[in-house]
Amino acid sequence: MGRSCPANENAQIRLAPGGHRWVSIPAMTDPLRPDPLLSEALLPGPLVDDVWLAARLGDPRLIVLDATALLPSPRHDGEYRSGSGRVEWAERHIPGSRHADLTGELSDQGAPYHFAVPAPEALAAALQRLGVRDGSEVVAYDSGGGIWAARLWWMLRSISVPVAVLDGGWQAWETGGHPIARGDETGGEETGGGEASATPVIGPLTPVPRPGMWTGMETVGAVSRGERPGTLVCALPPGGFDGSAFTRYSRRGHIPGSLSLPGRGLLDGTGRFLPAAELAERVGAVLTGEESPVILYCGGGISAAGIALALTLLGREDIALYDGSLEEWSQDPSRPLTTGT
Repeated sequence: MGRSCPANENAQIRLAPGGHRWVSIPAMTDPLRPDPLLSEALLPGPLVDDVWLAARLGDPRLIVLDATALLPSPRHDGEYRSGSGRVEWAERHIPGSRHADLTGELSDQGAPYHFAVPAPEALAAALQRLGVRDGSEVVAYDSGGGIWAARLWWMLRSISVPVAVLDGGWQAWETGGHPIARGDETGGEETGGGEASATPVIGPLTPVPRPGMWTGMETVGAVSRGERPGTLVCALPPGGFDGSAFTRYSRRGHIPGSLSLPGRGLLDGTGRFLPAAELAERVGAVLTGEESPVILYCGGGISAAGIALALTLLGREDIALYDGSLEEWSQDPSRPLTTGT
């Protein structure tokens, strides 16, 4: 908290295939180095834009998933409301896309907190039912500010499924004037110029877990107490971090020793990620590039995934996401929370 550094003066802005902006920071890994998940792949990197996606909707390798879920702001402490975004998806979506329900089969229903990542085999089985199979590449999007797409992106990366996020999400697609589909995948779609989505082609999907992408409460506690290396970063808005706003959970505040890096602050007014130099400067005001590993959390492991995507764009690989985040942490009265900045 209160720790800052100037933006890296040696940061270089480059263009990845497709015209996407990236930043290379010498203290971090080079984001233009080929991603092992994307070698000889259709996807150019962790982000794609609406023009790129529109030109490739007919590619049989490409699966487009709308990850939107509903999570209204609490009206008082302890008020937790969430819901599937499937109805909204059926009303309007990218042609050929399917709804990935993060409140349903894409979460572990037996976990003590919402949105828990399923075991790799269960996650792969749920993705298979959406048409994802070995050889598929996925573009995730949402209509909720990008955090749901980022969450799905992190989940898929964790089992080595090639995946990218649509920069700007549904808003970018709609304002770009691209075709819009309506209806669900089993009914005849009215697409406004797009192709009707086909029934998902089911095939094998082999999950290959990538170690170190998820972490748990014991590790977070040890880092917070200074008993093991790492830096805790909270992605909540300032009011959630300092405890001045209502919380969905049992207690307000943040985990002691955490730094504040609100996820919404890394996007522009259209919901796209900030230009490369500005993104590096915003992140560099909190993280120097020397602290490792970086452990991200928020209320439920959703907004933190947006920070994970931003750090990946900046070339970092030493990132873990605390899946239970404050929902799990706050349930245990022995786990401290701090208010204020």
